[in-house]
Amino acid sequence: MNQLIIYTDGGSRGNPGPAAIAAVIGNKTYAEYIGEATNNEAEYKAIIFALKKAKQLLGKKKIKNTEVIVNSDSELVVNQLNGKFKILHPELGSFFIAIWNLKFDFPRLKFKYIPREQNKLADRLVNEVLDKYERSQSLSFS
Repeated sequence: MNQLIIYTDGGSRGNPGPAAIAAVIGNKTYAEYIGEATNNEAEYKAIIFALKKAKQLLGKKKIKNTEVIVNSDSELVVNQLNGKFKILHPELGSFFIAIWNLKFDFPRLKFKYIPREQNKLADRLVNEVLDKYERSQSLSFS
């Protein structure tokens, strides 16, 4: 059986504030600015992005025989996705449902909490996008 390891991160500067997501899927990296969001919304959006991208990269046939492990340093989001924590904020419910629906394409999908130190690349990518966004904003006001 094949295995695909994914690392995701989402972050915002301010809560809510300018936000970005990142995903490391195998040896490929992705990061993008997503506009205004809370940190938790960005974490969820990063996982949604990563699952959609993994589906695109693998194709439906290969996904069936691949164990996909999504690593995130968001203890809240991972515990919600694993059914250990309730979703108390309704705005997160739609993201949970989007991931729940994506899970049907991934018969061997696991969500794993990892400490931030083990998620350095995805964390760095998020911060690079936010730094670039902040520089572009300061240039447009000068």
